[in-house]
Amino acid sequence: MAMRLGIVYHMPFWRTSDGALVEAEGSFARYVDALAPYFDHISVCAPERSAPAGEGTAIRAKNVTLAGLPYFEGPRQFYPQMFSMVAHLAKWTRDLDVLHCRVPTPAAFPAYLLARRRAIPVFLLVVGDLRGLLPTLPYRGLKRWLFRAYTMWEERGLAVMTRGAVTFANGAALAEKHRRAGVEILETKTTTLTAADIADRMDACDGSPIRMLTVSRIDPRKGLRVLPAVVQQLVDRGRDVTLDIIGPPVGRPGEAEREAIEHDAIARGVAGRISFAGAVPLDRLLRRYRDYDLFVLPTRPGEGIPRVLLEAMAAGLPVVTSRVAGIPSLVRHEENGLLVDEPSAGAVASALERVIADAGLRRRLIAAAYEVARAHTLDRQAAWMMDQLRGRLPIALRHASRLA
Repeated sequence: MAMRLGIVYHMPFWRTSDGALVEAEGSFARYVDALAPYFDHISVCAPERSAPAGEGTAIRAKNVTLAGLPYFEGPRQFYPQMFSMVAHLAKWTRDLDVLHCRVPTPAAFPAYLLARRRAIPVFLLVVGDLRGLLPTLPYRGLKRWLFRAYTMWEERGLAVMTRGAVTFANGAALAEKHRRAGVEILETKTTTLTAADIADRMDACDGSPIRMLTVSRIDPRKGLRVLPAVVQQLVDRGRDVTLDIIGPPVGRPGEAEREAIEHDAIARGVAGRISFAGAVPLDRLLRRYRDYDLFVLPTRPGEGIPRVLLEAMAAGLPVVTSRVAGIPSLVRHEENGLLVDEPSAGAVASALERVIADAGLRRRLIAAAYEVARAHTLDRQAAWMMDQLRGRLPIALRHASRLA
């Protein structure tokens, strides 16, 4: 009997002229490909664009199809279309044997309720923390109230779903947040890596300028506004550094954040050292990491574990990031990266200066990070998750996992 998996999430897809399915960011497409060997058919229920949004990343597996939802970018576009969304989800879930929800996402809770009504088993992957974002939100007035109300709705929905579904969470902090009496949460670490993505260089910072990299959506919640001051402080210490920021701005707050970073860089006299590269498709991005010497991400609460940290580790980049959310369950301070307790410009610049100045520390961080990256490839993550499902859900997966 064929085993049909449905996956619901909010990352948009589009169809090419030859029928290929393409996802803009790429991490979700790779994740779907990693699950494809375990099911006869996978149907992805996600927003569908009518036209391409850049280069994107194509789904490679031949047993994946798209059940396109009316296009939405977030809850503000989803809920006004709620009736048509639920009708679409109701029709879609009728043909599933298993439902998988990556959460938080607006479509997950209605899809879950429809699946449970039909006695379809469900598993979740929790990848973010909306409640953790609230203190850093740029919204005021009605917008802030509406986002708070949406967060409460998602949190209540998650509380219901975790009681009736096998639940994986991205990192220790998210696992601990959702674990409670009678609710088992399985900790994992989301990844985009294959074994071929892991580099072999053993040192960096051996040229001039020293090239620093940040990969992140540009958003007030990501803490990027400290970066011009970080660059200025390193220059004042005699370091010839540059910084590239790869990632798109998120809505109007993201555009305003980018402008603020640009203006601050001009005011500090480091505008020529900071550049914005926009969105880069994942397959090209993974190769591009290797052009840099250091990776810095001064992110704030609301994350699970940013997958870009593993990507940087795999490329041989020493990582400097914040001690928030699930990050310390991946980045171990002074072992495979450096953590700052508060992502201020001074703390981040001092951590980067340590890595630049101390070749022994730098090499140790790189070598240990490779070990972490090898342990967290997509095929290993998928194999482990499927092993956990075998003992917990009444499903027959297509083949045995191969955990080395």
